[in-house]
Amino acid sequence: MTQMAAPDTSIVILAAGKGTRMRSDLAKVLHRAGGRPLIEQVIRACQPLKAAQILVVVGHQAEEVGTVVAQLGAQTIVQQPQRGTGHAMQVARRAIRKSAKLAIVIVGDAALLRTETLAALLDTHRRGEAAATILSAEVPDPSGYGRIVRDAEGRVQSIVEEKSASPDQLAIREINSAIYCFTLEKLWPCLSALRPDNVHREFYLTDAIALLRQRGERVLAQIAPDPDEVLGCNTRADLAYADRVLRARKAAELMDSGVTIYLPETVLIDPEVTVGPDTVIEPGTQLLGKTRIGARCQIRTGTILHDVRVDDGAIVGPHSNIDSSRVGPNAQVGPFSRLRPGADIRAGARIGNFVEVKKSVIHEGAKAQHLSYLGDATVGPGSNIGAGTITCNYDGVAKYETKIGKGVFIGSDTALVAPVRIGDGAYVAAGSIITDNVPPDALAIARGRQVNKPGWAKARRAMLKHAAHGAKKPRSKRRKPPRKKSRRPVKSRRRR
Repeated sequence: MTQMAAPDTSIVILAAGKGTRMRSDLAKVLHRAGGRPLIEQVIRACQPLKAAQILVVVGHQAEEVGTVVAQLGAQTIVQQPQRGTGHAMQVARRAIRKSAKLAIVIVGDAALLRTETLAALLDTHRRGEAAATILSAEVPDPSGYGRIVRDAEGRVQSIVEEKSASPDQLAIREINSAIYCFTLEKLWPCLSALRPDNVHREFYLTDAIALLRQRGERVLAQIAPDPDEVLGCNTRADLAYADRVLRARKAAELMDSGVTIYLPETVLIDPEVTVGPDTVIEPGTQLLGKTRIGARCQIRTGTILHDVRVDDGAIVGPHSNIDSSRVGPNAQVGPFSRLRPGADIRAGARIGNFVEVKKSVIHEGAKAQHLSYLGDATVGPGSNIGAGTITCNYDGVAKYETKIGKGVFIGSDTALVAPVRIGDGAYVAAGSIITDNVPPDALAIARGRQVNKPGWAKARRAMLKHAAHGAKKPRSKRRKPPRKKSRRPVKSRRRR
């Protein structure tokens, strides 16, 4: 059984590089996978070991990386300039506690590394009384990696880089992960003996391992149970793959706890999300931040929840977008609803199609089913908000509250100009613009008086039809004077 407490061990995470293959202005370890920065994923994998300390060697964007690291209780030490992994360990030596006997060295972009794998590495190192133990992996395609060459007893004979490997060595599928466990009293002399005899003029930890082997020290290798764990994130494609694996792990964890997830490969779930048993999560949903979902809920297709609390039995309809809000027990939201920060939808309440709620409490059993905006409002139990209702909460300078009592009926297309109160049991007629308080049980009507003009529409249509045909207004005709009769005699004509 692996040991999960390491008070005599220091953990050193190497996170000084820029990561040029990412083609980004952001330090590589600050890129996110699985909902967290890469460096945070690594630190969280280390924390359960309860080591004496976690040191992070930083360089590029040291301040930004240090901000993330400090929130997790780790300590930073700056490597400037960056002259290789061996040099990073020389820099870390200044901060490693004198009482530490062992050190685990991890690359800062190994986001898929598991705590159990680190514990097994440490356990193998202790049991084997090794000077160094390498975390290795067996992969189908070892191209680009250093190969682990073992001796007849299974110990590590050497780490051979691909460009220096023989044909037989190139066929080896066990690779070096650049994750190690060292016995410090054996490591320090070898670190001091390192020389930058390479084209980059850098100091490498692999050279320290070669020196340990030359001095007859025991070097072992522990094969990771899942080769994905040793993968770094050097490119955007690597980052996408790590994110996919971490998301799949989270989905599998929830399904093991009794959650139904349809097409889990399409669902995005952050690591701190919790979901109760018998909840159903449909394809294309995103559960982000610290979202907490109770039991027997339905989270329908295309929904995005960020820092949301969804209580037992609630239904969130398709394509709803909810941020920093609460959906109470057996409440229904959606489809196509928008809950902005501060929305509190209480038990059994309903928020429907294209309804937006912001910083408002919708009490038990209240309904706003269609095309409404409720901002800075309180809606009492059992009240009904008609389609097209808005609370006019902002005057261009400040925001004001609208308070709607219990059992209130707000007719469609109503504007409630805050600050305003609607008393319990009151009715507001459709199309009203309410600027004054409405007493309990009253009917409020605030709209222009209706006027009917008989025949107006028919005359209007006739005029438009006439205009469409290009007809012109006829001119008035003048009467011609009567023609005078001629007095000359009329000659008769004969046919010839």
